[in-house]
Amino acid sequence: MPHTDTLIKNCTIVDCIADQPVSAAAIWVRGGRNQECGDEGEVRRAAPDGITELDLAGAFVMPGLVNMHTHFSLSLPGSGGDRLRALGPHGVALHMAAGARAALRSGVTAVRCVAERDHADFALRESIVLGEVPGPRIFTAGQALVCTGGHGHENADTVECDGADGFRRGVRAQIKAGADLIKVMLTGGIAGRHEAIDTRQLTRDEIEAVVETAHDWGRKVTAHAGAAPVIDEAVRLGLDCVEHGYELTAPVAALMAERGTHLVPTLVVTRCAEFFAELGVPEWMQQRSLVAGPAHERSYKRALTAGVPVMLGSDMPPFWFFEGTSATVRELEYMAGFGLEPLAALRAATVVPARWLGADDDFGTVQAGRFADLIAMDEDPSRDVSALRTLWWVMKGGQVARDDRRGL
Repeated sequence: MPHTDTLIKNCTIVDCIADQPVSAAAIWVRGGRNQECGDEGEVRRAAPDGITELDLAGAFVMPGLVNMHTHFSLSLPGSGGDRLRALGPHGVALHMAAGARAALRSGVTAVRCVAERDHADFALRESIVLGEVPGPRIFTAGQALVCTGGHGHENADTVECDGADGFRRGVRAQIKAGADLIKVMLTGGIAGRHEAIDTRQLTRDEIEAVVETAHDWGRKVTAHAGAAPVIDEAVRLGLDCVEHGYELTAPVAALMAERGTHLVPTLVVTRCAEFFAELGVPEWMQQRSLVAGPAHERSYKRALTAGVPVMLGSDMPPFWFFEGTSATVRELEYMAGFGLEPLAALRAATVVPARWLGADDDFGTVQAGRFADLIAMDEDPSRDVSALRTLWWVMKGGQVARDDRRGL
């Protein structure tokens, strides 16, 4: 669709940079990007005459959410996962496209995919860029790298590698396919029946090979990792991000903070019995999830105390309706409920991920020059992140993707 100049008016801006919202505000959008943001009178004077106006009726506007741990082709053990694994490539592509549209409508305007099936994520990313499919901006790792028999090896969203040379080839293969980053599985996890959360799965040489090769090619590395000892080693080798971090210790959290290694805690995955039951996930996996919950919470709190930069990531499908809201919003509520102040939580869902992705000049804040990736809600999210439950309007790149009040 062609872009037209739009004046978004009658709103309060929560830009996720300033400590206070800007009331009586407006945003002038041109060519899919914000041109002017702030006091409505000043924005009106800067905008051209005859501009299309969009009245948000006093809503609070903030940047679209960035979900840093997504799998559009997620297939867990159980009947739900079995149905997805039975799909051929065309069915998987359609399934992922439907998930991308639902994610965008839920307020997620950018995602980081951290293991997708058969490289379908690259085609989906391209289709979204071309405007053929509605969806969030996609940054993807392609297939995750695992050792033989390692975490997630059963699915086509991983590639088995062994030895330093094998993992170097694995990194290069994902980059050749178009990966924006690299994902590696360092330990066992909740979904592996024949492993434990703290089962070490890579040698030091293998970890070093992944990190060094990815960095040589200008890609960051994120790692599925539960146990503190292997996280300690990987951080010292230059790991850029930890997924889950189920069993962090205070010294390891301090090391992560010192080295600038980020954490995507995915707190919801150890608190989602309802989701697992809906997908027919077997009892052993449900119990492993719930049992891990208290230690997972303590690990997250240690990370906050140490000053580790944290980022929003649900692991569950971003749009999934869960405990009265989307999985993305529920994850953010857990992050805030376990100690992150509301504005810091909003930053963990917007500007911090954008910066990690190297895209903070494009999105993550409501500022001039950034894409008009915006969401609106009735209540103030800078006071309470549960205000996101009142979300009713979504714009991406200047195009309205959802407007409940106008039936879109």
